[in-house]
Amino acid sequence: MPDLTPESTETLIQRCLNGDQAAWRQIVQQHWRKVFNVAYKFVGRHDEAEDLTQEIFLKVFRSLATFDRRANFQTWLISVSRNLCIDHYRSVRKERELLDRSVTTDDLTPVAPGPGPIAALEHRDRVALLRQALGALPETLRTAVVMRDLQELSYQNIADTLELPEGTVKSRINRGRTELARQIARLRREQDDAAVLPTGRPRTGAH
Repeated sequence: MPDLTPESTETLIQRCLNGDQAAWRQIVQQHWRKVFNVAYKFVGRHDEAEDLTQEIFLKVFRSLATFDRRANFQTWLISVSRNLCIDHYRSVRKERELLDRSVTTDDLTPVAPGPGPIAALEHRDRVALLRQALGALPETLRTAVVMRDLQELSYQNIADTLELPEGTVKSRINRGRTELARQIARLRREQDDAAVLPTGRPRTGAH
């Protein structure tokens, strides 16, 4: 689809401000790839870039009324996207620092573990395995899992805190639990392998 002309962009923006959702969908469809490319450069993962792109468009929609109609919409959109990506990077970095400090404490155990893979861990194994497994998750997924399964926040509470649609929150939690279970299984396999192999003996078993 060719780029929208300034006139048609102006018309679409006005329709959006008048509550026309179809016009907003058209704007999103037209500019999705450009915004996605900006997000991908910051996070380096396709799934995270998609989530971040959704967040960007949500915030752009909320601030659409502030756009100066004399400016170029695409230039403004990309500028806003970059600024939001920078804010996201800083926010994730702070979350990671906080979570890393939390995960290293000895009492990181929920009162009543949620239905995710955390609940399947024995008490004696939970802290060590959880610390390593969570550390292997992407920051966005780790935050969602910790808030749901450790802090036991509701989906709506998490959505409000992260300023995300509830559907995005549930998606991140599901993906995070799947990846967390995979990491826990991997760590357990490594522990089992280490237990059966004599110290210092190569895996090949050569004498």
